[in-house]
Amino acid sequence: MTDAPLQHGGLPFPRSACPITATLDLIGDRWSLILIRDLLMGKHHYGDFLASPEGISTNILADRLKRLERAGLAAKRPYQANPLRYEYHLTEKGRAFQPVLREICLWAQAHMPGTMTPPPVFLEPPAQSDPAP
Repeated sequence: MTDAPLQHGGLPFPRSACPITATLDLIGDRWSLILIRDLLMGKHHYGDFLASPEGISTNILADRLKRLERAGLAAKRPYQANPLRYEYHLTEKGRAFQPVLREICLWAQAHMPGTMTPPPVFLEPPAQSDPAP
């Protein structure tokens, strides 16, 4: 993905207009959905992400957090002034991945024996919006 020409914000252009391709160009690496999962589960600090069982390295973690920020999926804000430290939160756009991760979890439960039961945040159906009056 790093060899693709970059558009505004440092994100690669999608390879095609296919929505699956465009989405995978954004979050289809090995770590981005794991970070979105962790953020949905309430992790916000760098050390929290490093403690996840998948074992992300610090350089990859820093890169993926920046990528999620540039894509508008996550935002960072300072939580400590000296030394300056940040916490990360999903934006509305990032939280919109919850139903996608829910479906991935349900598929894995049905087709991949031995996978764990997902946490409740991934089993809740997506919130339905009220119809306009």
